[in-house]
Amino acid sequence: MDKQDTAILFSGGSDSLALYAMAITGLSQRLPRARKIHLLHMLNGMSRFPEFPVTRMDLARKILEAQLPDTEDIPETRYLELDMGRLFQGLWLDRFEELMPRFNGKNLVCVACKLAMHTRAIIYCVTHYVPVILAGYARKQSFFPEQTHAFMDRTAQLSADFGIATSFPLYDEFESEAISRHFLEDLGLPSTGGGERKCLFCQTLTTAEEKDIAAYLDEMIPRVRDYIGHRLSGRIKAAADVFPSGRQES
Repeated sequence: MDKQDTAILFSGGSDSLALYAMAITGLSQRLPRARKIHLLHMLNGMSRFPEFPVTRMDLARKILEAQLPDTEDIPETRYLELDMGRLFQGLWLDRFEELMPRFNGKNLVCVACKLAMHTRAIIYCVTHYVPVILAGYARKQSFFPEQTHAFMDRTAQLSADFGIATSFPLYDEFESEAISRHFLEDLGLPSTGGGERKCLFCQTLTTAEEKDIAAYLDEMIPRVRDYIGHRLSGRIKAAADVFPSGRQES
């Protein structure tokens, strides 16, 4: 398979780090080496310790590149911080008092945040001709609402609508924490926490089921699709009007 640019939703945690290791080394049969790797680190406006993910990326790149043969054409790594805070606000925070009753009273803050991340990634990838997005969702973490088939299937279809292939190569492969730790430690990489920014909403309790997640996404994704179309076509006002701020000027 020909090499191609690859984007990874990169938090700095063990699963996104494993994806980066697979992309740069070609160690996964399902994930060939990339031509250029775009590590997309998303900013939702509610995270602390900004040095954690970039420090982990720098260390991992040095360790992995040192292990590759001198004859290897090492793919370039590009680390970017992309702000999706305004999208996050529009998808949930601005109107959560209205939205929660519509979706069985469930807290869907993390679903909205991840949808904003995928939206921002799609815009980046279309603009920069990157055909593939990888996300490190895994079955072992399916208790997180965004790491469910209700979320993954719909976001993959959303990206496909704009010509981008989103996949989740670790979902079945990393069925337990032991597998991910074995893979990372075998490469000399850190296998425990500490690589992510610390988000205010991390570990937020929700009892949302897949039907609640699906209902929310089925309402929001058409709006997101319109937003992406406006952004890509340069219609700035129309894009802003898709998600107006919660507090309007009188």
